[in-house]
Amino acid sequence: MKAVYLLAIWLHILAAAAWIGGMLFLALVLVPVTRRPAFREGAAALVEAAGRRFRWVGWVALGLLIASGVVQLAYRGFVWADVWSGRLWQGLFGQTLGVKLLLVATILLLSALHDFGVGPRATAAWQAEPGAPEARRLRRQAAWVGRINLLLGLAAAALGVLLVRGWP
Repeated sequence: MKAVYLLAIWLHILAAAAWIGGMLFLALVLVPVTRRPAFREGAAALVEAAGRRFRWVGWVALGLLIASGVVQLAYRGFVWADVWSGRLWQGLFGQTLGVKLLLVATILLLSALHDFGVGPRATAAWQAEPGAPEARRLRRQAAWVGRINLLLGLAAAALGVLLVRGWP
């Protein structure tokens, strides 16, 4: 069972790195580069292609985070009944976990909103009429949803560290 636990930890770290790292790359590298005059003409197509490619990576990473998190809790002796009985939420560990899971639920909702709603609409509007006010509005909206999701992901990662290393 220890090998499964260690594999779950490794997958959890790898998935978090892929998801957060991918979002940081998009926000800090790809999008700023597309704003340069030399790249503006193909920017919408590039962002769309990168977004579609990262979408499946992101959802696989989120799925791995959930699955590996469940395995880690099981290794610590928690079962599904503990969720409903309240045992899981007791003490500083349980309260920290509860906040982290609320962040994860919000991340999942915002990811779905971004990936299947505002993101595709923003890209379609950008490709159809790049300078249109509606395209700019949708792009800003998609960017803010992405930024908020990234910040929530960073907060969830920090809470994960606190869960395993303890509060200072």
